[in-house]
Amino acid sequence: MNASPPTPRESSDIRALIDARYADVMAACRAARIPLHDDAGVEERIRRTLLASDFALEVLRRQPGLLAPAGLERLRANGDASTRAATLELPADEEACMAVLRRFRHAEALRIVFRDVNGLDDIDDTLSSTSALYEALLELALRWSESAMHARFGRPRDPAGVAQRMVVLGFGKLGGNELNFSSDIDLVLAYASAGQTDGARPLDNNEYFIREARQLVRLLAEPTVDGICARVDLRLRPFGQAGRLALPFAAMEQYYQREGRDWERYAWIKARPVAGDRVAGRELQDMLRPFVYRRYLDYTAFAGLREMKALIDAEVARKDLAGNLKLGPGGIREIEFVVQLTQMIRGGRDPALRVRGLLPALQACEARGYIPAARAKLLRSAYIFLRRLENRVQMLRDAQTHDIPDDPLCRERLALGLGYDTWESLAAQLTTHRDAVSAEFAAVLVPEAGGTATAPAADTALWLAAREETLTAETMEASGFVPGADVADELTKLPRAAAVRSMSARSSERLERLMPQLIRAARDSVAPAASLLRLLRLVQAVARRSSYLALLDEQPNARRRVASVFADNAFLAERVIAQPLLLDDVLDPRIDQLPLKRADISAEIARTLGALDERDPERELERINEFRSSIAFRLGLAFNDGRADAPATARRLAGLAEAVIGAILALATRELAAQHGRLPGEGSGFAVLGYGSLGGEELGFASDLDLVFVYDGKRANAMSDGPRPVDGTRWYQRLAQRVMHWLGVQTHAGKLYDVDTRLRPDGSKGLLVASVDAFEAYQRDRAWTWEHQALLRARPVAGDARLGGLLAGIRRDILGTPRDPGRVRAEVSAMRARWRAERDRSDAARLDLKQGPGALIDIEFILQGMVLAHASAHPAILDTPASSSLIDVLREVGLFTEAQADTLHVAHADLLQMGLACTLDLRSRIATRTEALDALCAGVQQVAVDLGFNFAGRADGAAPLGVDA
Repeated sequence: MNASPPTPRESSDIRALIDARYADVMAACRAARIPLHDDAGVEERIRRTLLASDFALEVLRRQPGLLAPAGLERLRANGDASTRAATLELPADEEACMAVLRRFRHAEALRIVFRDVNGLDDIDDTLSSTSALYEALLELALRWSESAMHARFGRPRDPAGVAQRMVVLGFGKLGGNELNFSSDIDLVLAYASAGQTDGARPLDNNEYFIREARQLVRLLAEPTVDGICARVDLRLRPFGQAGRLALPFAAMEQYYQREGRDWERYAWIKARPVAGDRVAGRELQDMLRPFVYRRYLDYTAFAGLREMKALIDAEVARKDLAGNLKLGPGGIREIEFVVQLTQMIRGGRDPALRVRGLLPALQACEARGYIPAARAKLLRSAYIFLRRLENRVQMLRDAQTHDIPDDPLCRERLALGLGYDTWESLAAQLTTHRDAVSAEFAAVLVPEAGGTATAPAADTALWLAAREETLTAETMEASGFVPGADVADELTKLPRAAAVRSMSARSSERLERLMPQLIRAARDSVAPAASLLRLLRLVQAVARRSSYLALLDEQPNARRRVASVFADNAFLAERVIAQPLLLDDVLDPRIDQLPLKRADISAEIARTLGALDERDPERELERINEFRSSIAFRLGLAFNDGRADAPATARRLAGLAEAVIGAILALATRELAAQHGRLPGEGSGFAVLGYGSLGGEELGFASDLDLVFVYDGKRANAMSDGPRPVDGTRWYQRLAQRVMHWLGVQTHAGKLYDVDTRLRPDGSKGLLVASVDAFEAYQRDRAWTWEHQALLRARPVAGDARLGGLLAGIRRDILGTPRDPGRVRAEVSAMRARWRAERDRSDAARLDLKQGPGALIDIEFILQGMVLAHASAHPAILDTPASSSLIDVLREVGLFTEAQADTLHVAHADLLQMGLACTLDLRSRIATRTEALDALCAGVQQVAVDLGFNFAGRADGAAPLGVDA
């Protein structure tokens, strides 16, 4: 609610006008014997209302009773029209009914003007109150129409005999709950299914609802001595003015699947049920959601909205509407286009954007990071200003106009009513907002001339030569693509590829425009030939997917970014080629707003799955896969660009894997419970332990997952409560198998992870899932030293929190058992020497970054050996499985010197950095030896020797771990 606006200085003409109008109203009150008491500044508020609105003057002249005590209470009341409509009684006579509806509308519209101009409501309240008024009128008119129709023909029913009501869908400003004061109302009318009425004179449902629609429109829109209730526009229905007034749901669905156009998608973004059967209306919306919000990111929306804007601009020019607040440059429609473009592109994958109303949608786009905060602030400020001014223009005479009047006196009234001293000061503010909106609109809809940019003639000539099969290696090399033979060959093959030959005319046109631009972008990269070869593979992969071609065509930044990534990052390039959906991540404005914590990632997965129209395992698994690929890809970009270092990247990849395992476990549990029911007891009684790089939070981009599954043995013999009950042992075995399968199964979006379960008790010979007791017994009595080394990096990553805590306690007890430090060092050294002999790929010129002397595995074994030898005396070193943190803890308890800790820290970070870089370049983790690298590894080897480890010795097998009492 606004404070009452200050009254700017009035001119003598304005003062005389208001005085005369106020005198007219007072005379009408006296004639009707309406007492008017000037309490709480009533006179001043009435004068402000008369300044702002000729319509208000006419209403008060006709209905002075609105200023009686009860009427003033109505003007001051916070509740919208729906509360008063609920008690409104409509007479059975049609003419009398129309009169009651119109007078009700006049009274409520006066209330809206009164509250707006006196600062009792802000613009949001005013627009929503107007929307509520027309919803109430629609419901009143529909119920009267239904009553009249039922009396003649009975109730319409479907073939099963279920009664039906019309569904009234509001579009545009009404659908967005932001209706203008004098707007028409855009409606689409529908009904659930075919059938007929149950009266003495039965009608087919089609004919019934058409007649009811006509009756509804007549009640609202037919002029009478009291004017009209509402201007009703039904042209948004299927087939427009040529279509039937009301259609069954099946016909609606068929139309939009076959005939639906971009502008209709745009219109449906704001659609909502506003009267009639609202439940059925929401079902229709769910049915049509795939038409409105596409499954994939839809960059073809750029072209569709650009065409719509061109038509609007042509109308603006033809009708000289440059000053039109809605359609003119920098007007309301341009703000709507910016926001709804984002909704159309991303709403299919991000349900948070499926909101109606400009301001809520803008807020959602800003909150999700799709519209920058500065742009959102500018658009919000301009929108509020323009809508307030537009509303006041319409309040002047209750006219459906978006043009500022030419009359100087009306302009002065507008300025004074909005708190400006002069029209010139308001006009200056208007110009500022419109110029800002125009600039933002141009930047969004045509970024850097995207879609219209002209490529250099030389690059166009290269593409033409490729099409004509005259392109040579020498020509490509002269153009900067060295070596040129493969590039010339692949570029020549592209126009003849089956996917390209079968493209639609529109896509072919887009490709002709795009290819020279891609050639240019590749030339500007650090590796032109490699970049272009990968780009050509990408074009073939997306040739039948117009949305991805549109992204590259429309977004110059995307072209440059993709070419750059493809030039120096083979791993990420292959991911994009295999999953073109990742193209969006190259351009995603939220690239610096990654969900980095497991809880945030889990929430994002839940949000992603919530966007699915159907919750079946295959679709959910595919969406989880797409989500994982997207986050991993963005982490790869951040690492590649130097925005994240190796330890942070590895830790975040591990957090991503944890969240994915949790989602897959939840999905597997749900599906298993549907078949077999659930086991008794609190929690699931099932936990997943992550070992290795997952447990140690050092996951790579292509790492597999070392997992161990453990269950609560107390439930082994319990029976599940489903239609096909099984005992606990089988239930948990099937759960583990399902998790394993879904983590590793190939989908359209690839597969999630390779999974290794050989670290479970008894390795590959043991059961896939072990009870807690069996797990503990094995670790205490039969585990080898290397298995306890592995246990150091184990931690619960998914499942029952209580069971996970129990397992963490068992791990702590076992690793904290007193051991002979000398024997630990000997056994750890023997195992390391054995691994090095079997797995090290180093030679005189190259170093294996993982298995080589002084490399990452040496660091891991140093840390594991120190923990096993000293955990009984220093239990704090068991609190973290991550190498980087563990180095700090060992230093804090005095087991490392400052120099040793610093050496290991630097080596660990640098080796991890080099290893991740190798993965991203699709190279083995083997690096060319340099003085710096050799010095780094020599430092690690020296730390190992100083601490008593001999990793270079010969290994003759590892013995079972001895435990000192």
